[in-house]
Amino acid sequence: MQLIFRHELVYVTATLTFHGATIEIPNVLVDTGAASTVINADLAADAGIYLAPSDHLRRLRGVGGHEHVFMRQVDRFAVGDHGLDGFEIEIGEMDYGFEFGGIIGMDFLRAARAIIDVGNLTIEFR
Repeated sequence: MQLIFRHELVYVTATLTFHGATIEIPNVLVDTGAASTVINADLAADAGIYLAPSDHLRRLRGVGGHEHVFMRQVDRFAVGDHGLDGFEIEIGEMDYGFEFGGIIGMDFLRAARAIIDVGNLTIEFR
């Protein structure tokens, strides 16, 4: 699968299924420096994912600063034809000064056995 190369970063389009609703999430950053996968809360709401009173907030820290997120197990999270069922993602505001749909972190990349070829700008899964 071809990666999208923009502003010196690589992106893919992902799909998320939650309680039978499937949405496409464009401009998801592939980030081997991120531990976890985070999806923009506005896009997650399109699949019916909202913060519930029983959710616990976690604080994420990274180069771009920090933010609070909550966790949600989704029916399926996929890149292209390859996905993981029952995958747990983080949902956050993702206000980093530019528009993107989320971050695919090492949790997904390792579990999905991703192979990233930065020379050819491709991602494959085993």
